[in-house]
Order: sequence, then structure tokens, then C-alpha cells
Amino acid sequence: MVEPQTILLEDDGSIPNNDRLPLLVYENALQGDERTPGGCRKLFQANGWSGNWVDGIYDYHHYHSTAHEVLGVTGGEARVQFGGPEGEIVEVQAGDLVVIPAGVGHCNLGSSRDFQVVGGYAGGRRWDMNTGKPEERPGVLENIRQVPDPETDPVYGPDGPLLKAWG
Repeated sequence: MVEPQTILLEDDGSIPNNDRLPLLVYENALQGDERTPGGCRKLFQANGWSGNWVDGIYDYHHYHSTAHEVLGVTGGEARVQFGGPEGEIVEVQAGDLVVIPAGVGHCNLGSSRDFQVVGGYAGGRRWDMNTGKPEERPGVLENIRQVPDPETDPVYGPDGPLLKAWG
């Protein structure tokens, strides 16, 4: 079992981030068939992270206030900034996984041509799209507070490290 790196990101005035739940970065957590889009989707769905899609990561700062998101890297590599324009830059590659708490900004700063992720949302929650505009702020802060904690880790299920890190 891979223990994730935890990164707690503070509100930057436009991207709220999450003052309670850290970003989780699992290096080389996906193995074998889990590194394919189909295998990664199956893994996430088996652990209660659904609403899955296959694509890249947007190249602008954005966040979701209504759902926690998982990104499983199934191809290539990228530099991703979390937490807004002054946030943490993380280099991810095939096999890595990132769990993004509701409110945490993310932006692709550059990636290889073959970069690909499988995404999903804890409990199959519907996601929204926010970019840090002032008019979004009052509603999204309340949304973030109301998102329930996941019942399972997207890779390791009910006994995974997410539950300890977010407990």
C-alpha cells in the first residue's frame, strides 16, 4: 500500500482550497491493468468513486466546490499546480494518483503529448466548475463545507490511507 504525500493548501483569496482536508499524492499507486483507462475506471468504481471520464487536466486554474475528485494518471507526465497561481507544483507520471479535496484548485502547467488521466468523484457526486471569480465565492464556501467525506480510498477501499489522512 502506497502512503500518500499530504499537502494542506490555504485559501489564496480567489481559490478557496480546503482548510480541513489535504491534497493527497500517491506516487506509483496504480499497478498492472490499473494503469489502463479501463482498469483505472474499474478500480475507482469498485471503491465508490464514479462519474468517471478519461482526458487531461485543464490548463487554467479551476476547482470543484461540490465534490472531491480523484485523478489517476494512465499515460505520460505533467506538471500540475494545486492551490492556485501561488500554490504547489507537483510532477505526476503514469501510475500516480491524486485526490483533490473539494475547493482545491488545479491547473496543468505542461504535459507530454501522451498525458492522460482517469477522473472520478467520491460517492458519484456531481461536480461544478469554478475559476476563482469573486461572484462565485459566497456559494462555493458553503458548498465545500457540505461535501461529505468519502467512505473509501479510491485505490485501497475502506481500509486505505485516505481515511486516516482525512479522519
